[in-house]
Amino acid sequence: MERRRLLAALGSTLLFSFAPIDIAYGAKMVAVRMWPAEEYTRVTIETDVALKFKHFFVRSAKPLRLVIDIEGLELTEQIKKQIAAVNPDDPYIAAMRIGQFKPGILRLVMDLKTDVNPEVFSLKPFANYQHRLVFDIYPKHPTDAVSRILAGMDTDEDASDDTGGDPLASILADLAAGRGASSSGSANGEKPTKEPAKPAEQPARKRDKRIVIVVDPGHGGEDPGAIGRRKTMEKTVVLQIARRLAKLIDAEPNMKAVLTRNSDHFVSLGGRVAIARKVRAHLLVSIHADAWVKSSARGSSVFALSQRGASSSAARWLAKSQNESDLIGGVNIASVDKTVASVLVDMTSSWTIGYSLALGGAVLRELKGINRLHKNHVEQAGFAVLKGQGIPSILIETAFISNPQEEKLLRNASHQQKLARAILTGIKKQLAADSTLLRS
Repeated sequence: MERRRLLAALGSTLLFSFAPIDIAYGAKMVAVRMWPAEEYTRVTIETDVALKFKHFFVRSAKPLRLVIDIEGLELTEQIKKQIAAVNPDDPYIAAMRIGQFKPGILRLVMDLKTDVNPEVFSLKPFANYQHRLVFDIYPKHPTDAVSRILAGMDTDEDASDDTGGDPLASILADLAAGRGASSSGSANGEKPTKEPAKPAEQPARKRDKRIVIVVDPGHGGEDPGAIGRRKTMEKTVVLQIARRLAKLIDAEPNMKAVLTRNSDHFVSLGGRVAIARKVRAHLLVSIHADAWVKSSARGSSVFALSQRGASSSAARWLAKSQNESDLIGGVNIASVDKTVASVLVDMTSSWTIGYSLALGGAVLRELKGINRLHKNHVEQAGFAVLKGQGIPSILIETAFISNPQEEKLLRNASHQQKLARAILTGIKKQLAADSTLLRS
């Protein structure tokens, strides 16, 4: 009797264990996101597992169509609605739709407003994101200078075409190899054995004698940066401050501002480097908002590049988090080889870092007039966006977005203007104290 009961119990257990199991026939969609911008439009499909895909144009169709066949994605009403919800003011995509092409394969069709150079790639899970399939839609004929750089068109004619199709790869390869704007490093990213003279470090200028300042609002697009308790995103407030700073700079008769982004789209660290070097910038100012696990942390900070490690553990942590921006925002790493990646190897000389420290000090003293300082001196760390420039560069943490009071200030238009004015005043005072850049 006990034996029969045991076998019966075991049988029911086996039945209970195997009956509920479902075989997954398709990946589940987590989200569809779209980031329209003049520079390029990004569409991201986030799923719980990796997807296989291929893409091609249908040029005989009117309008021109980009077709992406996706293997393994489950078709749902949710994904149909989200794919169809194209922003009407998107500069490159008129409409999108998705449907079942054949068993196991969905077909995504983009009706295009103009000819484009698409880049389609996948990203592995990182931070809060799962698997992502990314469509970067670059214009084939960009008009403004920054768009041309991001689309990989502002390159030298003798550049080799071995960069795997990434729009930025060829221009970064040029910079890493020493073509284009001058650098203080060798072609393989090593430091020169002899410190070059100051004039040699400054790129040759043509006609325009204004001081060119690249204003770099951090993060953007898929990468929100830090997020405050009131859901304020770092990428949003730093763009607002950067725009104000750029407007003030352009109002100066001897200055010109170039924004690395002027809308909510992602720009890779390499892209920011490429923009600064291709426009032959004299200075780079990267704008950010700090965050910490404790909401009591507050104050403004200024950072410069270090050749010998971070000046504090907090600076090291901050540099690491900022340098992970490419992994969060999404860069087609597979198409960027070691030569391209070497553009982010430090090619900055001791003179450039010295000038950056002086510039940072001048800006920090002005910020002290409108906000408490987190540190009374310029800190140093290995920020990738400050590397490879060959020009004086600083990174400003305007305030702690994780602090409720400072988050409120960062959202305030009047305070944003004060921050922009303080940064410009610090720049002008440094230029007056050391006119090296004015003579270059």
